[in-house]
Amino acid sequence: MDLQLPTDLPPRVTDRAFARLAEICEATGEQKALRVAVEGGGCSGFQYDIRLDDAGADDLVLEKGGQKVLVDAVSLPFLQNAVIDYTEELIGARFVIQNPNATSSCGCGTSFSV
Repeated sequence: MDLQLPTDLPPRVTDRAFARLAEICEATGEQKALRVAVEGGGCSGFQYDIRLDDAGADDLVLEKGGQKVLVDAVSLPFLQNAVIDYTEELIGARFVIQNPNATSSCGCGTSFSV
């Protein structure tokens, strides 16, 4: 009997991403959520829009330690099973999306195709 794993899991946020969001909120003095959205555009067809925002009525809210990450209903299908992380490298620090739905992406990491 083959084990069937669910293929429609919501995105997951790493502890590192939640910790960085907490640092940003503390530095700005505002308790905003991190919105992760998918929009048409970019060099590969779709691009990520990552910004601080307030929750909307149709948002999926991923929460830990008082910090919130938001995904709107339109973006959610593009982010199924994705991992939202934060990375610090020599070229800079940023939130990154590890998206198994993307068939290709550009070098900047903010644009992808499905």
